[in-house]
Amino acid sequence: MNWTDFSYWGRKIADWTQDYHQTVGDRPVRARTEPGDVLNALPATPPETGEDMEAIFADFEAVVMPGITHWQHPRFFAYFTSNASAPSVLAEFLTSAIAPQCMLWQTSPAATEMETRMMDWLRQALDLPEEFQGVIQDSASSATLAAVLTMREKALNWQGNEQGLFAQKTLRIYCSSEVHTSVDRAIWVAGIGQQNLVRVPIKGDWRGMDPEALDAAIEADIAVGHQPAGVILCVGGTGVGATDPVDQVLDVAEKYGLYTHVDAAWAGSAMICPEYRDYWPGIERADSIVFNPHKWLGVQFDCSAHFLKDPDDLVRTLAISPEYLKTHGKDGIINYSEWSVPLGRRFRALKIWFLIRTYGLEGLRQRLRNHVTWSQQLHDRLKSEPDFEIVTPPMWSLWSFRYQPNGAADLDDLNLRLVNAINDDGRIYLTQTRVDGALVIRFQAGQFETTEADVMMAHDVITEIARTLE
Repeated sequence: MNWTDFSYWGRKIADWTQDYHQTVGDRPVRARTEPGDVLNALPATPPETGEDMEAIFADFEAVVMPGITHWQHPRFFAYFTSNASAPSVLAEFLTSAIAPQCMLWQTSPAATEMETRMMDWLRQALDLPEEFQGVIQDSASSATLAAVLTMREKALNWQGNEQGLFAQKTLRIYCSSEVHTSVDRAIWVAGIGQQNLVRVPIKGDWRGMDPEALDAAIEADIAVGHQPAGVILCVGGTGVGATDPVDQVLDVAEKYGLYTHVDAAWAGSAMICPEYRDYWPGIERADSIVFNPHKWLGVQFDCSAHFLKDPDDLVRTLAISPEYLKTHGKDGIINYSEWSVPLGRRFRALKIWFLIRTYGLEGLRQRLRNHVTWSQQLHDRLKSEPDFEIVTPPMWSLWSFRYQPNGAADLDDLNLRLVNAINDDGRIYLTQTRVDGALVIRFQAGQFETTEADVMMAHDVITEIARTLE
């Protein structure tokens, strides 16, 4: 293929994309292939000569698409949706077309300066103080790793990168049992060790960290000679939306001078709506905050917004500037590669720009409010069913339930069979989690194009399939 053929295929794929998004609701949500189906449909050896695009695209439809779970399906109620709004997809198309590598200001000034402006737009949307500055990471996992590395360096007086951890005090980092496993992975990668991630007990309907237990854990570590390094807070945890009492936890962290990072990967998008900000009181006192516009807000994956009260701490932790990466003769520039673990960077800010300009903040707020309202209406309907139990209450648009008919002996097995049967049916897609050891089914509305009818259909599917199980 050469560039003279590109416009034909570009138009064809654009038409295919539009049709896909307009009809994806007619497909089963989850892929129905068995393990190995796609692998076995792909030739074991690469072709020696080039093939025609017509054949390649036909195989894409025949081989690839049956093995795709449709994250853009309006009845995708599992995990947290990774959205792809139309303007965001167009922006990603343009980014792919110009293919810039945006590691430094000089390698693409527009990408750097748009990132600065878009992160400030998002800061304003969340009503964070002006002192916060932001960087776009690939995912919340990377932002959390950057935060943990910063905690490590500050606690070791900036000697960890230079000297390693072997001759240092044992570092301790604190979080609840409800945080995402990306926290565990960050602890591993940072060399701190799983045993030094202290799980603080939770309490209350929000399943948040107990501030008194946090204080006691820090005191106990200090008493035996450990070095507390930081606290990771959770706002809208993946399991059932667990949310720490932000202001009370920050009180404890400030008492001991600990660096704080708030993981609001999913729920942070909701904070563009003023009425939801009561879920993170005192957030302006945090050192680091992350949320993913590529989840609920509608930006194409990947795009994670990482806000910092003092970016100098992060830059001091991560920046390396060999001669070939220096920009001479320019003042006041930012090289965002010094704010991230990877050196290479994509032009992610363009899709934020397209999205916000297309819908405006109020248009985005209304979508989020709809999702919360519809999800809570579904919650109320299922709660009225005598053989269903609501296990955790709605946190924004996320809540969990169990099917518990009279006489059922093994509720974990029954509910696992129920969620599997629902997903095999194909009309909706749900996932399970555990609450206090018990298996529960979680529901979350957040797909960009979902409607009230899509959400209400979940009630019919859940109750219909549940009552067919023995």
